[in-house]
Amino acid sequence: MRVKLCALVAAAAVLGAGTPVATAQQPTILKVAIVQQIDSMNPFLAVFQSSTEINRLMYDYLTAYAAQDQQVTEGLANRWETSADKLTWTFTVPEGKKWSDGQPITAHDVAFTYTLMMTDEVARTANGSFVANFESVTATDDRTVVIKTKAPQVTMLALDIPIVPRHVWEKIPSIKDHPNDQAPVVGSGPFVLTEHVAGQFIKLKANKDYWRGAPKYDELHFVYFQNSDAAVQALGKGEVDLVNRMAPAQFDSLEGKAGVTRNKAQGRRFTELLINPGAATRTGEPIGDGNPALKDVRVRRAIAQAIDMDALVARVNLGYAEPGGGLVPPVFTKWHWQPGEQEKRRFDPAAANAALDAAGVTRKADGTRLSLRLTGRAGRAYDEQASEYLKRSLGEVGIALDVRLVSDNQLNEATTAATYDLAFSGWSTNVDPDFILSLHTCSQRPGADGKGGTTDAYFCDETYDRLYAQQLSEFDEGKRVELVKQMQARFYDQVPAVVLAYDNALEAYRSDHFARFTTQPAQGGVIMAQHGVWGYYGAEPADARASAAGLSTTALVVGGVVLLGLVVVVFVVVSRRRATIGERE
Repeated sequence: MRVKLCALVAAAAVLGAGTPVATAQQPTILKVAIVQQIDSMNPFLAVFQSSTEINRLMYDYLTAYAAQDQQVTEGLANRWETSADKLTWTFTVPEGKKWSDGQPITAHDVAFTYTLMMTDEVARTANGSFVANFESVTATDDRTVVIKTKAPQVTMLALDIPIVPRHVWEKIPSIKDHPNDQAPVVGSGPFVLTEHVAGQFIKLKANKDYWRGAPKYDELHFVYFQNSDAAVQALGKGEVDLVNRMAPAQFDSLEGKAGVTRNKAQGRRFTELLINPGAATRTGEPIGDGNPALKDVRVRRAIAQAIDMDALVARVNLGYAEPGGGLVPPVFTKWHWQPGEQEKRRFDPAAANAALDAAGVTRKADGTRLSLRLTGRAGRAYDEQASEYLKRSLGEVGIALDVRLVSDNQLNEATTAATYDLAFSGWSTNVDPDFILSLHTCSQRPGADGKGGTTDAYFCDETYDRLYAQQLSEFDEGKRVELVKQMQARFYDQVPAVVLAYDNALEAYRSDHFARFTTQPAQGGVIMAQHGVWGYYGAEPADARASAAGLSTTALVVGGVVLLGLVVVVFVVVSRRRATIGERE
């Protein structure tokens, strides 16, 4: 609605019809609904998808993935080369790129960021696996960064690390205590953080000096909702412009709705059921309070065998997903793995019962074998529906579930502290699979203080770690693909988690407010949760597109007076609507 008002005021001004209207130009704002909380705005600590997505808008990486085909393209560096032995990489940061405070972006900023991660354990919390193999990082001049690695590292063009400004971050005394949400937050991305009120909203403004060119609108607001039902309702009312992660029924409900366009894409995300395998720190000290029966891989396999994933996808995802298998979703065809006929665990309650008997987890007088906690997120439709399905399925093999649906942060605390038996989780997978694979290496488990790593499922397996190290140094793509698939097969066999489904991305936007969004990849891709900034950065306001199309001067003259009248009427309506939005914000 605000966009329409801007269009009308602009048209009247061009016409010069009647007395000039004394009104200030209203900013064009893209309002995006989010239902996941923010764990941190500090790029070294942020793990939640919502947080990393916003950080990606604030800070560029050394390289990027193109919107069109997800091939590696220019980030802060525009050229790179490696030595014959693959142990030395040289990147060039060209002149002309600036931080949002006007300071030049140099090679020293890149060297500072990576070196900070190499020397500060806390700074490695979110993305430490990318620098674990680094030997040194040096800025030989303002334009040149030289990275030496201990062993060849195939992911050097896929370093998913936000680069921060040295002149700001070298003055920060403690990384773990820095929230990074107080303006002005100096960044290099297409948007600059201006305000964050936890649990309510995050506001960013367009970076007019962004090196790729300024975004085509003024501000980007993320508005927090308790659940996706409320977010979808707000979209229907025009209070927000873009929503994702909708439940299938919500997505279907928007079919044919005026002013709304839907986007269904094969997502890069999977949903999983964590099974606490006996959590321990990096040095092997037990932590958490997972049920000890789950340390037995036979019990974990029996749980997986008691779940009919085809039925789960049909009943809960309503077909908007594919049954799970390996850690890499099928959208990344090259890396995707599904179990073969010999490896596949078929839904078989009788076999699951027999396996539990063999493991010594026998039925009690009341018919149950185990009582396990299942932790999920309150307000997320999937967790609410899937937990009921799992309660029935596992009940049939004698496993009673105590379902506990909590907030995002409480769920994160439980999985981080390993105070769970079963828990819903999920990850977005990068174009290069290294990061999602790294989450299951022994080194990603936390230290004794519970910090310094990002493990997904507390998995620690010698065979898996050996394969991980091999794939990281394998530059023959065919051989690396085979190693990556072996890792997924090992994970599937050891069952620290069950990949339940590869979710479709279900998105919708107000096409009467914003005419176009850039998807990644261009064909069949997503708008939100990209491996890049293109969805938000490439958004085009509907009024701008209308202006570009041009209007008949005669028609404008004739309509000018009418438009001025409409401005007054619409202004009153919008003012009332804005009051509603303002209360939410």
